[in-house]
Amino acid sequence: MQLKINSHNDIVFEWIPYSQLDDIKKIGEGDFAAEVYSAIWKNGMLYYDYSIHEYKRTQNKKVTLKYLYNSQNITNVFINKIKAYPVYGISQHPETKDYVIVFQYSEEKCTITMDKKILTNWTSGNDNIDELIQEMQSRINSNDDIVFESVPYSQFDNIKEVGQGGFAKVYSAIWKNGPLYYNSSNEYIRIQNKKVALKCLHNSQNISNKFLNEVKAYSIKKYDDYAGNNVLKIYGISQSPNTKDYIMVLDYAKGGNFDHWVYKNYRNFNWSYKLTTLWNIIKGLEEIHQKQLVHNDFHTGNILLNVLYVNNLNDNSIYVSDMGLCGKADDVNQNNIYGVMPYVAPEVLKGKPYTQAADIYSFGMIMYFVGTGKQPFSDCAHDKILALKICNGIRPEINESEAPKCFIDLMKKCWDSNPGNRPKITEILELIDLYFCSYKYDKFAFKRIVKIKKEQQHYEIEKQFKKTEEYRKSHLTPFDENKRLTTHPQAFYTSRLLNPFTEDLPKDDNIGNNSVEVFDFTK
Repeated sequence: MQLKINSHNDIVFEWIPYSQLDDIKKIGEGDFAAEVYSAIWKNGMLYYDYSIHEYKRTQNKKVTLKYLYNSQNITNVFINKIKAYPVYGISQHPETKDYVIVFQYSEEKCTITMDKKILTNWTSGNDNIDELIQEMQSRINSNDDIVFESVPYSQFDNIKEVGQGGFAKVYSAIWKNGPLYYNSSNEYIRIQNKKVALKCLHNSQNISNKFLNEVKAYSIKKYDDYAGNNVLKIYGISQSPNTKDYIMVLDYAKGGNFDHWVYKNYRNFNWSYKLTTLWNIIKGLEEIHQKQLVHNDFHTGNILLNVLYVNNLNDNSIYVSDMGLCGKADDVNQNNIYGVMPYVAPEVLKGKPYTQAADIYSFGMIMYFVGTGKQPFSDCAHDKILALKICNGIRPEINESEAPKCFIDLMKKCWDSNPGNRPKITEILELIDLYFCSYKYDKFAFKRIVKIKKEQQHYEIEKQFKKTEEYRKSHLTPFDENKRLTTHPQAFYTSRLLNPFTEDLPKDDNIGNNSVEVFDFTK
């Protein structure tokens, strides 16, 4: 641990003799595997004194101790994972031989959660899965965090197929015991008979470390829906007893995916709801980007709603899902490109790494779907020709009557061929918020909410949205009919392997200028 110190500001993790701990007082019951105490660490922690350029100790430092039950045979996995925490060190009780983790003291009850499964010889039968679950549980640092679990398949009742993607089938089910939840009495209970979604991963018996690492990166998620969380919860992992395929256990969103939800609600999906929806979608993406992650497969099929009807829409009913769950579960090839072609940024099609800017490109296509009610490039085959067109700067056509000019301008910035020209999430959020307030509020409400005077530019935005809303109401062609008439039989809106369509694309950045080499894909 001390070898990993990269800065004088880093904590020096130490072995702390138990005799160094004084005035030990119990301050709360822990969860499954621990009790929490306060104590005085006599010598105290090491810190770097910049005035004399050497380490000193903060003597008589108040700390929090977490006693781990039955940890005499603590696993190597646990020892390796504890370095993820900002802790001072580890000690050992001289009589019980249980290990003690030494944390920074807080007036609030220590909330690091350690499940017994981390400390025992528990196994799921797959070493990689064991490490995933053990690490997920060891990373919990708040009572609101989900306890990621291995869920026996026998725990699921009333299993019904509800959808199918490129590499998985999705079912609804009742989880009899249900997930763990930290209640107001400061204890863990289970939410029994919880409706969940089961994502059954095709051919995942030999699930890859690459796939598991993606799951691990995106799985910690707080329960507090009132905090404006817009990312779908992942409760754990299970396995089919028949096929041996692995199953991701997810929160259930009764409204289904955004694509189908819009088709059911198109008549009442006005521009107020459209802006509210887009704001929540980009908030979900912001949650991902704030953790220095990328989605990798951002499209309408991976946006879920927890309400059936548009009039019930609120800030806690829209979720971004399937982060890191695109592609084949047994795929170890780092060069494979997965996704829905119209939503994949041109630089990714050309083999460059997926970035946050690529997610913004995908959001531009989601804006197109929201603005027009049509999937991008639904009228043509999703093949090599389309991949080349996208890389040459071709984008879906839009009737300027279908969406306000300010909306179209932002959408086009999002799908700019140059990733550096695409807006940041903060800019998108500010603009969508401004559009909504300009459209919906009179000058008094606008000033009260936005804190500035409503000026001519805001009235112009209001005018654009009102005009577009009138156009929408006068062109309510049934979505199912519109989709049937315009969707090409070789247009695919579920994720799939795209390499067969991208392998002949130029890998340099010259593509997209006015001098384009034409490829004969018929050879």
